[in-house]
Amino acid sequence: MKVHVVFYSTYGHVYQMAEAVADGAREVAGAEVSLFQVPETLTEVVLEKMGAKEARKAFADVPVIEPKQLAEADAVIFGTPTRFGNMAAQMRSFLDATGGLWKNGSLVGKVGSVFASTATQHGGQETTITSFHTTLLHHGMVIVGVPYSCAGLTVMDEITGGTPYGATTLAKDDGSRMPSENELSIAKFQGKHVAEIAAKLAS
Repeated sequence: MKVHVVFYSTYGHVYQMAEAVADGAREVAGAEVSLFQVPETLTEVVLEKMGAKEARKAFADVPVIEPKQLAEADAVIFGTPTRFGNMAAQMRSFLDATGGLWKNGSLVGKVGSVFASTATQHGGQETTITSFHTTLLHHGMVIVGVPYSCAGLTVMDEITGGTPYGATTLAKDDGSRMPSENELSIAKFQGKHVAEIAAKLAS
């Protein structure tokens, strides 16, 4: 049973969440988990001006996925930063290249799930994930979120991300805040939960 964790990260927040998601999925017996990033669309010059070039070195060795590789997985868990309440352009560009998979029904019946990051507490975490679901539904995927059996969703004594639609983190407007222990625990829960459901469907 194969699980692909596919992400785009600018400053490393979504990458850290992706690692936690992958760790959770690996806890499920028989799960073969692979981590991928989508192609970058910004130039090196722009990334340098954004101050992102150095941060991206942390995941420079993560392979870049091709659309056709999605069909190999039983479950795909996507991670994206938020851009005005929607997914990042890099993720959108990648998904727009999956028309051949859609035409052939290659992702029908596979499990799909999403996690995200925003700069602020109410910066579009839920709209980013739920709007992402639209694409997955067009592909015929079975959407899985994070149920309230995940204790991290009900933490109220700290500022934290986390939604029933998928794990989330808060990066702060300057990107200085990294995922908290609670946010990473929710991401790990999501990875395990998705893998468990994918294993049941695969069987």
